[in-house]
Amino acid sequence: MVTKQLLKGLPEDADLRRADSLAREIFSDVANKWALLIIETLGERTLRFSELRNEVEGVSHKMLTQNLRMLERNGLVDRKVHPTVPPRVEYTLTEPGRALRTTVDALCGWTHQYLGHIESARGRFDT
Repeated sequence: MVTKQLLKGLPEDADLRRADSLAREIFSDVANKWALLIIETLGERTLRFSELRNEVEGVSHKMLTQNLRMLERNGLVDRKVHPTVPPRVEYTLTEPGRALRTTVDALCGWTHQYLGHIESARGRFDT
C-alpha cells in the first residue's frame, strides 16, 4: 500500500485508504475477477461481445455487459458499433487499458508461479 509520505501533495481523491476517494472507486471497479479476465482476454485484440463471452468461461451475459460498461465508463475499453443489421459491436482496450493489462499480466504470472504453493497451503489448512 502507498505510504502517507508518498501521498503528500496528491489530492484526496488519489488516496486509496479513503472510502470516499475516486482512486478507491476505480480500484474497486477494476479489481474484480470479471474485469481482470476481460482485460486479459482482450489483450491486443478487438473482440465482439459473443467472442468475449465464449473466451471468458463462466461469465453471464449480465456480468459481461455490466463489466464492459464499467470498463468503458472508466476509459479502459473502447466500444465501437458498426452500422449493420444486426449491429456489430466490438471492444478494444484503450491505451490506459493496455497499461493496466501489464499489471493484470503480472498478477496472472504470480498466480501461475505460486499455484502449487497456495494449493499445498489450502490442503494443510482445510484438514
